Amino acid sequence: MIKIAIIGMGKMGRIRKETIDAHPDCEVFAICDVNSEVGKEFPSIFFDTDWKKILELQPDAVMVCTYNNVIPEIVCTALENNIHVFSEKPPGRSVSDVRKMMDAEKKSHDRILKFGFNHRFHYGVMEAKAIVDSGRYGKLLWARGVYGKAGGLGFENSWRSDKDIAGGGILLDQGIHMVDLLRYFVGDFVDVKSFVQNCYWNSIPVEDNAFAIMKSAEGKVAMLHSSATHWKHKFSLDLYMEDGYLCINGILSSTRSYGDESITFARKQFEDKASAMGKPREEIIYFDKDDSWKHELDEFYRCINGKESVSIGNTMDALRVMELIEKIYEAGME
Repeated sequence: MIKIAIIGMGKMGRIRKETIDAHPDCEVFAICDVNSEVGKEFPSIFFDTDWKKILELQPDAVMVCTYNNVIPEIVCTALENNIHVFSEKPPGRSVSDVRKMMDAEKKSHDRILKFGFNHRFHYGVMEAKAIVDSGRYGKLLWARGVYGKAGGLGFENSWRSDKDIAGGGILLDQGIHMVDLLRYFVGDFVDVKSFVQNCYWNSIPVEDNAFAIMKSAEGKVAMLHSSATHWKHKFSLDLYMEDGYLCINGILSSTRSYGDESITFARKQFEDKASAMGKPREEIIYFDKDDSWKHELDEFYRCINGKESVSIGNTMDALRVMELIEKIYEAGME
């Protein structure tokens, strides 16, 4: 039985707890949150407001579900104390934060460090990846990703809008998932052009929109829009290949506000194969279950038991995605 401590019992900490509770070989060993009232909700589990005291209990692993600014210190301290670590995204606030954690990982020798990029474990994304990698429609030419949310009441006063705590705005908070997926499908990008700005919340010190065009060394281009002013929640990832296309529309969430999760795909049809060019015959697959949290925990568990290394959400994934985000920020300031 793997004994796991959860540090930070906000939305993500509670999702992780539910996932651990459902795993036959993992258990929640201890809980930490800065709000002392949280402990009263879980009277049968050891609780403390000080994460250092939690680490002193020597759990097998810890899940870090805290604000971005404290992630690196907790991760490094846990690894130094021979504790496996699963951390939510983003991996700190900067590339330098990631490098600190990578150094701690190397010094820990055999401790596991995994970051939460759960979107790769959504069934729509996994099916799309299998189709693209199969070569059914030839090589990938270009991609376009849009991830937008509506901000909401009090958005300007939330911790996500505090640069010292969050490190960045919507791009680093939610857009990091789309940046990761574009890397996942296209590869690394060597040239970045962007606009990073405030379209609505001008009073906050972080961006509410990021627009980017990125090009790989092979000439593949990807377009990205990460937005907190997309008044209708939206997730879409379009992948266009030599002989066809594939579009992931919607992503399952607890509120279902991003719509149904589906992939639409079709083979290109010119005049010699269709009477109405530009309107190919499409197929759609719908997905009605989100097991991404379970799949992440399953991989973390297997890695701890030495059955495999971290393939999704490893420190190199974290480094590359943060390097790309910093390039988007830098290009947007030019």
